[in-house]
Amino acid sequence: MISVRAFRLVGAAGLLAASGLDAVTGTAAPVPTQHRAVPSTKTRSHQSAAKQAKTSDNPSKIVAHSESIEVSGVRRAFTHLAAQHLADADTRLTGERLIERGVVDLRGMERVAPNLTIQSINGTASTNFYLRGVGFNDFTQNNMAPVLTYFDDVPFAYSTMANGLMFDLEDATVTPGPVGTKHGQTTTGGEVSFRTNGPTDQFHYGAREDIASYARSRSEAYISGPLARGLSFRLAGQVQKGGGWQTDPLNGAHLGDADLWALRGKLKWAPDSHTTVLLSAHVVQDDSELVGAVPIAKLIGKGPLPEVGWTQTEWNVRPQFADLIGRKRGIKPSEHDWFWGWDLHIDHDFGIAKISAISAFETEREGELSDQDATALSQADAYRTIDANVFTQELRLASAHPQDRLQWVVGAFYQRSFMNQRFFFDYTDYRPARGYMQATTFGMKQESVSEFGHLSYRLPKNVTLFAGLLHELDDRSITGLQSQIFGRETMNFHSEGTSVSQFAGQVGVSWQARDNLLVYYKMSRGFKPGGFTANNTQIQAQLDPFRPETVLTYELGFKSDPIANVLRLNGAAFYNDFHNQQILGTVLIPDFGPLSQLTNAPKSESWGFEGTIDLHPIRHLFLTQNFGWQRGNFQNFPTVNRAKTNAYYASHGVWKAIDDNFAGVDNGQPKLTLNGQVDWRQAISSRYGIEFGPDWSYRGAQAMTPGGTGFYRLPPYFLLGAHVTFRPSSDHWQITLYASNILNRHYYTSGGQATTNYFYIPGAPRYIGGRISCGF
Repeated sequence: MISVRAFRLVGAAGLLAASGLDAVTGTAAPVPTQHRAVPSTKTRSHQSAAKQAKTSDNPSKIVAHSESIEVSGVRRAFTHLAAQHLADADTRLTGERLIERGVVDLRGMERVAPNLTIQSINGTASTNFYLRGVGFNDFTQNNMAPVLTYFDDVPFAYSTMANGLMFDLEDATVTPGPVGTKHGQTTTGGEVSFRTNGPTDQFHYGAREDIASYARSRSEAYISGPLARGLSFRLAGQVQKGGGWQTDPLNGAHLGDADLWALRGKLKWAPDSHTTVLLSAHVVQDDSELVGAVPIAKLIGKGPLPEVGWTQTEWNVRPQFADLIGRKRGIKPSEHDWFWGWDLHIDHDFGIAKISAISAFETEREGELSDQDATALSQADAYRTIDANVFTQELRLASAHPQDRLQWVVGAFYQRSFMNQRFFFDYTDYRPARGYMQATTFGMKQESVSEFGHLSYRLPKNVTLFAGLLHELDDRSITGLQSQIFGRETMNFHSEGTSVSQFAGQVGVSWQARDNLLVYYKMSRGFKPGGFTANNTQIQAQLDPFRPETVLTYELGFKSDPIANVLRLNGAAFYNDFHNQQILGTVLIPDFGPLSQLTNAPKSESWGFEGTIDLHPIRHLFLTQNFGWQRGNFQNFPTVNRAKTNAYYASHGVWKAIDDNFAGVDNGQPKLTLNGQVDWRQAISSRYGIEFGPDWSYRGAQAMTPGGTGFYRLPPYFLLGAHVTFRPSSDHWQITLYASNILNRHYYTSGGQATTNYFYIPGAPRYIGGRISCGF
């Protein structure tokens, strides 16, 4: 039994080690490179230091007042040591690091990983992903994304379903490139996966309160512990309020407040040492207001654009439109969303192999009002409802002993989804071209099944060969599409379907040249099914399905810790060879105008590199720098040139499609992305410590349309933040002061066109806040 005095010594030693000091001598604390990384006292379950001391596999002996104690509170300079021996370019982040960087939603992940872009669609909760230049802009969110979101090994077919779930996290991983031969669903761009904290065998509880500028508050709490022998639970939740920083210059009205709550519960049953059954369920309600757009250019018509300041935006919802969509008059652009679901994980170890079964069901009920012309006029006011559900089932059988030369996994994955959407548009003030209200309704059905396998074999001299293969059948259809112009006509369109049977795979080799150096090369083929454009349909041809996308990716990388616990260098170079890359193009509808339509670029390519530098040069200083650089171009992409088509209409008053081929044109993705953080960790006494430092991110310019220049190209931006954290050695609580966008830079996160205007979605101004958390 460890005494209270000993417990305090353990906590103090862990804090000193976190600052790079030996608990007794105050000198730099060496940590052998071959030992597994030891968790900090800041663990997800807030285990006591005494318990950690008993379970450590890398103890440090401390002698004080004739007491000898094993301490496992050592916080290594770098995390995820075991991953340094994996042949991948993944970015891995602890839940603690996400909190430090203020990453509380999907969009925030682009600030902590290279070559990753996650953009809000018109300021809404819906998002589009781009990773290594792979991605597309899908406003209707009814197609499979090239980059999938996972929570606890469950893929979310529609990224909006992940809204509100980023709390009580254990860790996050960004995986670039084709995936699917080891688990889940294949795709071309990669995945962003999150693992949430699980039930614990001892009682733990905690809470966090975050208050910042513009009356923003974020509250979290959890409780976890045993219920009976072999049975434990965890319950966690969050509430987000306020934070809106935009006003309407016409009337001073306020916009942008968050109004979200979420709850997650887990029940774990371990009937024996070989079997685990984990049932999880969650629910999210989001009534948050949107971020309003800023009109940048007048594309159609001669009226002036609103003059708005950096934190201003205009909007208006006509009473007639509010009555039509069934919402209260005077409503602001906002969400009215419900998400709920459950998943069941069953794992059993047979000794010679392990089996895992994952069943999941996710539901989305969305009502989303946006003002897409960003003016007080009703030229492009939109309201979207989505009723969707997805069932997935995965079964995996894998080798049981990680030390064996042969490692293998085989499995199957099944997905079935249903979706019904209805779009309402108010074009009343868009005259003379339209001047009416309109609704588009459609249904989606999708079903897919895949079988996958992956194996690796370790040869002599630490050389490992690996290969994987996947086959997938996918069938999807769009049904019952109707376009209704109120007071005029109703158009009904016949159903369309598309199906595909294709293979994906991977082959590669890795070499553990030294204990601290891994090099690897791999080739991966990925594909994703075709789909449909279902927004603002006017003619049957708009429902023609776009074709499946395939990519062959070549990747060469390395992972190294050249100076143990002082310097880590990881990097990878890649080349993507695309066929039929799915991309948002343009189609001209006679007497209507140009509309966005998902289509295929027959041939395109992208290439680049990415990497991470972790540096601990002196005892208190810890630095992380991610960098990504990528280029790409279309080798063959015939489409309508939207900019030239709009310009012709402005000059002649007649719609005429100006056809073009964007062969040789840059793919428009940000060429350079940088993000990083510096921490100074200092023990200020035997009982307390402090951490402080800046963080930063830079994003290069991004073309929002193929070949886009001028205002069609989103400007680059640089953001600077900082934090200071005070905590006791026990780490049962901590207090943080922080600031984001310290320089109060004016920047834009995405852009688009809605009928008459081209607009940008502005980023948040400077926030100054404080965060207090406790855990026991």
